[in-house]
Amino acid sequence: MSFLFPEGTRALVTGASRGIGAATALALAEHGCDVVLNYRASAAKAETVAEQIRALGRKALLVQADVGDEAQVIAMFKRIRTEWGPIQVAVLNSGVTADGHLAAMSSAKWQEVIGTNLTGSFLTAREATKQMYASGGSLVLIASTSGIAGRAGQANYAASKGGVISLAKTLSYEVAPRGIRVNVVAPGFIATDMVKKVPPAQLKEALQVIPLGRTGTPAEVAQAAVFMASPAASYITGKVLTVDGGMIPN
Repeated sequence: MSFLFPEGTRALVTGASRGIGAATALALAEHGCDVVLNYRASAAKAETVAEQIRALGRKALLVQADVGDEAQVIAMFKRIRTEWGPIQVAVLNSGVTADGHLAAMSSAKWQEVIGTNLTGSFLTAREATKQMYASGGSLVLIASTSGIAGRAGQANYAASKGGVISLAKTLSYEVAPRGIRVNVVAPGFIATDMVKKVPPAQLKEALQVIPLGRTGTPAEVAQAAVFMASPAASYITGKVLTVDGGMIPN
């Protein structure tokens, strides 16, 4: 069997209990990785993903942590190093929404989204790169087309994901001399729980400006993330790959 990664590569996926995170964890396992599954609350769903990974003949380690909490993130990476050794791949996927127009948005909604999406990406990227310093590695941060083009009612989310993109681009310069690559995958409208909350009229309007005329699937985003993380993308760093059916012009 041909894998994209050396067999037994140690990978971490945050927010891995469902949606894009779960699909990415499975895709990494299918391509030779043992996978650490981070989750915040859905232990049963994370265990279901772990069972699927083990059925593929790969190892799975479940670690509960809120990525927006510095102490929990540090403890998570300490446990990974102790039980498995340093990670070589990280896909930073954790994200939340709390939509609303800016004029009516509470500071609590702002902080909730920034805290998980942007601060969480900073904390996990910081600890991941520390573990990769000695022998190199690859990070993929999951952003959003909202962070590129903006979207009404998502000031907090768009700001957080735009920040993730800038964070990744800056980090790519800092860690390239250590053999670490940092890239971004920016999904558009993907058939996840998050998109299911979008009002039908708004989703219909969005589909009209997607050249492929449909929403994407978590598996389609996962394949893009796995490629960017893998040795197949060894000369790519500091880049943003949109997975959006053509919605955002190049």
